[in-house]
Amino acid sequence: MSEDEGKKSILDSLGKWIIIATILGAVVGLVMGPPAHMFAPVGDLFMSLIKMVVVPMVFFSLVGGAASLGNSKGAGKIGLITFIYYGVTTAVAVVLGLFFSEMFKPGAGINMAAISEAAIDIDMSQSGQIPGFWETVIGFVPTNPFAALVQGNILQTIVFALFVGFALAMLDEDKKKFMMNIFNYFTEIFIKIMTAIMCVAPIGVFALMADATGTFGYDVLVKIINLIVLYVVVLAIVTYVMIGGSVALFSKKVGYVQFFKSMWKCQVFAFSTASSMATLPLNMKTNEEEFGLDKGTVSFALPLGATINMNGNAAYYAMAATFIAQMFGMELSFGQYIAIIVTSTLGAVGQAGVPGPTLLV
Repeated sequence: MSEDEGKKSILDSLGKWIIIATILGAVVGLVMGPPAHMFAPVGDLFMSLIKMVVVPMVFFSLVGGAASLGNSKGAGKIGLITFIYYGVTTAVAVVLGLFFSEMFKPGAGINMAAISEAAIDIDMSQSGQIPGFWETVIGFVPTNPFAALVQGNILQTIVFALFVGFALAMLDEDKKKFMMNIFNYFTEIFIKIMTAIMCVAPIGVFALMADATGTFGYDVLVKIINLIVLYVVVLAIVTYVMIGGSVALFSKKVGYVQFFKSMWKCQVFAFSTASSMATLPLNMKTNEEEFGLDKGTVSFALPLGATINMNGNAAYYAMAATFIAQMFGMELSFGQYIAIIVTSTLGAVGQAGVPGPTLLV
């Protein structure tokens, strides 16, 4: 067996190994408790490797995708449909989160005194705040695009990449072809690096799960089990009804069953790493190779969606806000519900596609 065949075999069984690693990590964390924090450096190293590749990969991929679409007569239509679809699905996720939270009230009757101090002793100076509408819009545009690249600001990197890509599409044919080859080569390089990193994903996922479970413990997880169950229900509706329904209604190439059969590896990996950006290479590969989608469209839509189409984050913000209100016996007004919908949507749009930032907001 050649080296490439061996790597392909590992990647083909990646989903199974990640599931096993996730379960083992959770069990080890529960058994060991706080000492399971010893696995944290391994998990941190794994996520650092991913973050090392994500920003340049997104930049080069999106430039190439925008350039390909920018030269196409259907570029405007594809872009408009993409943004509308992302906006609608995010808003629906927020409304669903509010609906289920108010119907079942998961935060009602919770014994606040039983919650571990470690879980609420948070340095507020590190907590993010969801910005207003205009602050969010202004924050899209980098005053220094190179600083955005260095600092790993994905949203600003995407905006800069779109400008570069569409400008590239306006060049003379020879110059455009030359530059697009360069960007496509760099995209392939970083995808190769990410593919190699994915070979050790089960080890990293095991370490992340063991550390998280050992740190927070079973008792704390039980306190919010109602919220978790409702959140999973909302995500299931968004995924299998809204997104799956969209595939069934509008896709001519891919059926409902085929879509989820091909996407299960991406779903498992996204669940395990809690990172849409880490899942991006596998997602792009699946869409191109198994669904036969155009590379330009995939390179444009998926990196963009991995940053601004945070349906899970948006639903979480809304549900967490109502959950906390219920814990303290607060009755929310209609205006406050509208504020939650708007801020949850904007917060999700501006969120990084890496693990953890949702908890800081």
